[in-house]
Amino acid sequence: MSNNLQSGSRPTRPAVAWIGLGIMGSPMSENLIKAGYDVTGFTLEQDKLDRLSAAGGTAVKSIAEAVKDADVIVTMVPASPQVEAIAYGPDGILENARSGALIVDMSSITPQTSVDLAKNAKEKGIRVIDAPVSGGEAGAIEAVLSIMVGGEQADFDEAKPLLDVLGKTIVLCGPHGSGQTVKAANQLIVAVNIQACAEAVVFLEKSGVDLKAALDVLNGGLAGSTVLTRKKDNFLNRDFKPGFRIDLHHKDMGIVTDAARNVGAALPVGGVVAQLVASLRAQGDGGLDHSALLRSVERLSGNQVA
Repeated sequence: MSNNLQSGSRPTRPAVAWIGLGIMGSPMSENLIKAGYDVTGFTLEQDKLDRLSAAGGTAVKSIAEAVKDADVIVTMVPASPQVEAIAYGPDGILENARSGALIVDMSSITPQTSVDLAKNAKEKGIRVIDAPVSGGEAGAIEAVLSIMVGGEQADFDEAKPLLDVLGKTIVLCGPHGSGQTVKAANQLIVAVNIQACAEAVVFLEKSGVDLKAALDVLNGGLAGSTVLTRKKDNFLNRDFKPGFRIDLHHKDMGIVTDAARNVGAALPVGGVVAQLVASLRAQGDGGLDHSALLRSVERLSGNQVA
């Protein structure tokens, strides 16, 4: 990545390949384009490629075409199997990216997948940092994500200007896989917090309290949280359009419970919430926002849920 001045012009920016243009990836890539980055993107859905083109990016038809001239390759896909699918094989990133390129994997995956990717990429002369995010769709749109990074200090420093465009809190947490470990802890806290809020909502409503007033005053005290601020309207309006799907939080709770077992950490409350997330998914609500944990509490409380 070069930051040298070009004959009296602004500093040059790295050429970016973006793989994965979903709920998070699309607005994040668009924020890079607005900041002056050249972004070449690939994803499986044609409408997302059309959206990238409309925003000023370059849509291509394969991973190989996207990454061949890229300085930085950002990946934002759902889970470890998808990261492995786009990274490996003859059509994957490692076989088609140039030596010296930097992969910034912003997917939420297992720490071991990140460690393995970094090791395999190094053999090709390609560097990797894991950089999962927290903040949901709203945080992606507003470019205020928290980004937790694992990898080498020099690679973090090189990626930092790009990450600054996407988020507000960007921290190197340790070696490869550390970003994913911190993200797993994040997802544990978020799930338990949403569950607590959902239980409070049902309790308040069944008690006949003005729910909006109650949530406003609760959010102004020690019970307040970013979760409550972001999800309050979802609870009030029963609006569960996905910003972060239950399916993905189910995957993340599997990551954190497995990782905690491996290091000998007990997660008694987290284990219960993981089962509640799994139950909600089994009831057909996997495509809804994770604030739909409210629906599970309502069912358990005898409410009719449409």
